[in-house]
Amino acid sequence: MTTPADLTEIKAAARKAAFARRKAAFERNIPGAAGRLSEVLAGYRGVPLSGFLPIRTEIDPRPAMAEAAAHGPVGVPVILGAGQPLKFSRWQPDGPLRDGPFGAMVPEVDDFFEPEILVVPLVAFDANGGRLGYGGGFYDRTLELLRSKRATLAIGFAFDAQEAEDLPLEPTDQPLDIVVTESRVLQFDR
Repeated sequence: MTTPADLTEIKAAARKAAFARRKAAFERNIPGAAGRLSEVLAGYRGVPLSGFLPIRTEIDPRPAMAEAAAHGPVGVPVILGAGQPLKFSRWQPDGPLRDGPFGAMVPEVDDFFEPEILVVPLVAFDANGGRLGYGGGFYDRTLELLRSKRATLAIGFAFDAQEAEDLPLEPTDQPLDIVVTESRVLQFDR
């Protein structure tokens, strides 16, 4: 039987391996990495969505977010505190930003709204739409809350190299509906 301590160790090892794969992919500086994401989001023009402003070695969704912002509201996540769901503040390309928690930038002025599509950063994903995040549970809490109100699409955006087998998932982990990488789109029936 896997204990909570065992699961914590297993997740830590999975994250360490995934971070190494993501760093190697990031260092390849893949041109047009957000192209597939742009194609997917084009099918949802005008639907309120949230992307993310990349930190460290995360893949960069900003080109796709900028295209989407020409058609409807686009936001980025704002962390309010430990154990709380995320809020989403309206973002504009080249809009003024300020430092947010954990090194992520956020819009200088908060203009909160609820997105119906979330483009989600991740450490690793699997072929079934499982997602391994950073361990804070922010996206899991947020997706659970948003999905309790309305249909909410979760699109994981990552490098191909971040795919893993046998992710250590828990019942509280919210599944992804789609995973988009620099080369492909994986859709999951839910």
